[in-house]
Amino acid sequence: MGSLNGLSEKSTKLLFEILSHAEPSVAGPRLGRLSLPRRKDVLTPDFFAVGSRGVVPHITPDVISAHTQFGGVHMALEDCTSYQLCHVHKEHSDSFTVIERATTGKPPIMNAPGTSPLNTFACLPSELFTLLAPRRTPAVASPNGNSNTAISTFTSTGFQVVSNKAYVSYIESIRPDIAVAFADVPHGTQPGTKRIAKMGDRTQEWLSQLLKEKVPDQAVFAPVLPIEYLDQAEYLNTVADDLADELSGLAFYDSNVLPEIPATTLVSRLPRLSLDEPTSPRQIIRQISLGMDIFTIPFIGFATDAGIALSFRFPRPLPDEIFPDNNGILPLGIDMWPASHATSVIPLATSCACYTCTYHHRAYLQHLLSAKEMLGWVLLQVHNHHILSEFFSAIRESIKKGTFEEDCDDFAKHYEPELPEKSGQGPRVRGYHYKSEGPFEAKKNKPAWGNLGGDSEEVIDPVPNEAADELEQKGFAEKMIT
Repeated sequence: MGSLNGLSEKSTKLLFEILSHAEPSVAGPRLGRLSLPRRKDVLTPDFFAVGSRGVVPHITPDVISAHTQFGGVHMALEDCTSYQLCHVHKEHSDSFTVIERATTGKPPIMNAPGTSPLNTFACLPSELFTLLAPRRTPAVASPNGNSNTAISTFTSTGFQVVSNKAYVSYIESIRPDIAVAFADVPHGTQPGTKRIAKMGDRTQEWLSQLLKEKVPDQAVFAPVLPIEYLDQAEYLNTVADDLADELSGLAFYDSNVLPEIPATTLVSRLPRLSLDEPTSPRQIIRQISLGMDIFTIPFIGFATDAGIALSFRFPRPLPDEIFPDNNGILPLGIDMWPASHATSVIPLATSCACYTCTYHHRAYLQHLLSAKEMLGWVLLQVHNHHILSEFFSAIRESIKKGTFEEDCDDFAKHYEPELPEKSGQGPRVRGYHYKSEGPFEAKKNKPAWGNLGGDSEEVIDPVPNEAADELEQKGFAEKMIT
């Protein structure tokens, strides 16, 4: 019988193998391999790209195949538009949930062929893992709290309540490679004492229901809540003692809880997914030092939208990247908006082998951004994902050599702690990613048209039959003297 990735063709179970661990009884960096038939093995530590409405922003599936190296894509239930759980029986109509109502008939995703409709419908390369989570990362804070049976999600049509039973049915229909169970997480707010007491109980009940009703070999990651270990100890003990055999991994909303989980339990052998949203490479390094395996990294997309080309490498920059005038301290990225790049014909990052740096230079990128050409953000997204892939590859090599701790110190000496500030406008903000905070908010997108020759964003319409003097006062034109 043939095999793929060392697994039997008939096997459909997600497997994780720990390849190297300095000391299993303590928290520390480790190497691993995530395997699933028909998917390319993922060597860990590594990252999954953050998806938005079923795609990786700015790049198409063919570009992903040709010019990126990440192993999977994180998708959010609340991003799924016009999908409807049509197969819920009438006697269970109270659990029937519509994320965003399909206009007519059966939603297209339900007709997607193959053993993984989610992968097929999103047109992702077949070798990529699909990871389905209830909320996007980072999640928009909801004004409504979760209930005992459902959570509040933010869709393009507003906040919608989704029950755990509907989520189980959704997973069964679209078959993601990995599904993160519901978690009672109050995004954007600090939970009180009474709320903390409920979080573990609700999450445990939702996880148990998913494990009981899921299809065979569906990989499920149990959430670890963003509260103190002692506050969720009963829930985590149940996961370790009673549910570990049925789980395929753990999803951490707070990496600080990781060192407190006993390394002697069966869950220590499971892969660990970080939903802790690191905001800089230093935070990624710290989480790896605690033993985290797989990451979702929103700051890649934030940097691309801001017009910032990431430029760091691990563990140190190349000698020609260090100049006396910067005292050996380099930025983590290069802001491509300043006009100083308009005549620069060097790559975005020295010695970078990505498609963008191989075939284009800074002047071209600066021109594309200034002209608001979408290709500018496409090329930046390709480059930034390549930088992160090389970053993780170097970290794996460092762990393998046993020099990870020294290399981390070296990285901290050479690079600034945070990414550069955004200076440009960026692409148009997508409204479904943001929630209005109240009245009198400034517009997130500048108007496309304004007062000719003026700096004001106020749009002034001319009144019919206005005299030339009046038009001149409003800035439309200067009156010609003949």
